[in-house]
Amino acid sequence: MPELAAAILGWLVPALVVFGVTAIAVAVIVWGVRQARRSPRARAAAEHARAKAGATLVRLDDEVGDLELEVGLSGALYGGEAPASLRRARLTAQHARDDAFEEYRAISDGTVSPAEVRRGSARIDRHAGEALALVAAARREHGAWVTANVSAAGQIDAARRRLAEQRASMGDPAALVAELSSRFAEDEWRDASQSAHAALSQLAVAQRHLDAAAARADDPSLTALPDLAAAERALRQAEADARNLEETHRLVLQAAQAVPAEISAARTALRQASVTREHLDAPDAERLGAELHAVEQELNRIETDAARRPTRTVDAIARLRGRLDLALGDARTAQQRLRGARTALAGTVAAARGALAQAEASVSRSRAGADARSRLLSAQQELARARQAEDPVTALYAARRALRDAEDAKALADYARLSSAR
Repeated sequence: MPELAAAILGWLVPALVVFGVTAIAVAVIVWGVRQARRSPRARAAAEHARAKAGATLVRLDDEVGDLELEVGLSGALYGGEAPASLRRARLTAQHARDDAFEEYRAISDGTVSPAEVRRGSARIDRHAGEALALVAAARREHGAWVTANVSAAGQIDAARRRLAEQRASMGDPAALVAELSSRFAEDEWRDASQSAHAALSQLAVAQRHLDAAAARADDPSLTALPDLAAAERALRQAEADARNLEETHRLVLQAAQAVPAEISAARTALRQASVTREHLDAPDAERLGAELHAVEQELNRIETDAARRPTRTVDAIARLRGRLDLALGDARTAQQRLRGARTALAGTVAAARGALAQAEASVSRSRAGADARSRLLSAQQELARARQAEDPVTALYAARRALRDAEDAKALADYARLSSAR
């Protein structure tokens, strides 16, 4: 028996040593591979792939915008609906773009591994490239039809009609700005003024390009297409600026009407929070009391200039309500949370709408990248969820996410514009 035990040990110990060393080696290799995949070089490579995918996504987003314009304008040439090939290409490209932006946001999260970022970037690049090819084919088909069936003079006439319609629909932008400037502080109507000037400037640019196109159309040796395309782009930007003007005007007036109710609702929420504080333990009550005092002081400060700065006031109150919710934490009952969400929702949605309007204007005026456009799309989706949600608490959280995403989109777009200017 001793000899058998010795034999078994003589065989088992080397085997355990071999297996142990092998397991350690495998663990070291796995650890090394994981570290390599998360190394600075791997992260840099992943960021390069993400940037490349973002650039392709921006191209697709621009092409979708151009295609939407072309679908709308083609009716003027056809005298009816846009061509089926263009409509199909637009829908397909829109779906591909929206799906790609969803995945782009997912891989832009700092918690995603470099390997997953590279794989996601490759998918985005591939799918966006396929959509771009489809759009290009549809536009070539449509361009060939236009060249064969529509004269340059006909296209110029259609563009002139759209220019006249845009001027008529805009009315007098200066009157809207004057109404705001007579009642409110400059920071309330500055964006409206910029949009008004930009819209009128773009209409003048479109007029110049159409005049140049008309002059070229009479000469068979020249082509009017570049000037026609430039005129269409100027018209589209004028339409966007006019929408921004009207939206800003509407938001300021609506905020002015809502300010008294928002201030009253905020003070009611403060009183309810004070009642809740009375039922807390001493340390929690002291902490909440200090925060309530700070919120009340801020509300008093905001109220002094509320009539002159209504959108800023509504935005500030929405943030104070969020701060108040954070301070209360789990101290409220479900019924109290529901009641608080109902009273905070309207102001938060208004603040999100205002931030979204500013973000859309910034993105349209700058060569914003995929990150800004992704945040803008997310803000639009979150605001839509806030409006559709039946539960006030769910709607309030969605509106707050929309507000944050819109602010991020504007900041990124403004940075892109400043970087481009430098």
